[in-house]
Amino acid sequence: MATTYLTLTNSVLRELNETELTSSTFSSSRGVQTAVKDFINKGIHDVYNETGEIPLLYARTTQDLVVGDNEYSFPTDFRKADMDSFTMGPREIVTNGEFTSNIDSWTTISGSGSAAYTSAGNGRLRLNDFAAFQAIDTTVNKTYKIQIRVLDTNSVGAALKVQVGTAAEGTQNLNRTLTVTNFREGAILNTTFTATAQTSFITLNNTVTTTNLDVDYVRISRSDIAHRKLAFVSYDNYLQSYKVTDDTNNSGNYSAPLRVYILPDYATFGVSPRPNTNEYTLSYNYYTTHTDLSLHGDNMTLPDRFRTLIVDRAKYYTYMLRSDPQHAQLADRDFQRKLRLLKVDYATKNDYMRSDAIGESIATNIGGRAS
Repeated sequence: MATTYLTLTNSVLRELNETELTSSTFSSSRGVQTAVKDFINKGIHDVYNETGEIPLLYARTTQDLVVGDNEYSFPTDFRKADMDSFTMGPREIVTNGEFTSNIDSWTTISGSGSAAYTSAGNGRLRLNDFAAFQAIDTTVNKTYKIQIRVLDTNSVGAALKVQVGTAAEGTQNLNRTLTVTNFREGAILNTTFTATAQTSFITLNNTVTTTNLDVDYVRISRSDIAHRKLAFVSYDNYLQSYKVTDDTNNSGNYSAPLRVYILPDYATFGVSPRPNTNEYTLSYNYYTTHTDLSLHGDNMTLPDRFRTLIVDRAKYYTYMLRSDPQHAQLADRDFQRKLRLLKVDYATKNDYMRSDAIGESIATNIGGRAS
């Protein structure tokens, strides 16, 4: 169960024999109450700084690249990048193809039944005598991989018609019917099509009127874009060896990025050369930082086992504010003891966290190295 800002604050106030806050009085705190609220955030920042690069603070994110654009912002909770982890591959061009929370971006057409979101699985598109389509950006004469998983919830042998073409239910580059015979695993379509226009339409049509048919996912990406690792170069190296060429190339000379660098503000990274298509996705790992808690119901992002550690640190700062070094020393001793135990515990999980549990195997040298 997540620990709220209010819970953390009251844990400290209780040990200090101070008046606790409620959800209605939290925003109007005074004196030591306000100081404790500030020290909670300061204590969390200290934990992030003291624990450094434990796997717990590790995250993975993606960035869709834009043709001609070579610089992008790190996430708002970014603290430090693993420069050995930058990989690039084909972008999934279907919007909301996993149906995680809704069927937004899909347009429903034809039929007397329904097309709706269902929370079954991790979220699916449920079709009953109905069709849905989506317009997708494609490159003419390029070949695309398409993967679709379909489940028949009523086990009657439902069939999904899958069409990709220049119009919804119009002239088709792909026209396949996918019949579900394995009711537990569903049916998977794994094929390709070649685009003939800059905008293509994928249409999903339940051709059986008597049953619900669930589309688990729809994935489409360029088949000619391979996954590759990008080399890290220092910003000085980029300026000396690549920037002039990147800036003078016209759009006809853009190409697949080969390297990545970090700008001096350490809030932005760049790729080189400039991308020649919108159909690349960059993935990388980074260490997170703390975003200050503000509202009484805000949850601490660290696990609950860190709660007493944060409380000890906030007590230390409060005792120092009160000019009580004896109790401050005791609180700091408790904080340091618990911190050492956590460091040892999470250090043993390092190999696990640097595996497929994060996304893929990555190098252990954090902070980057020149290529």
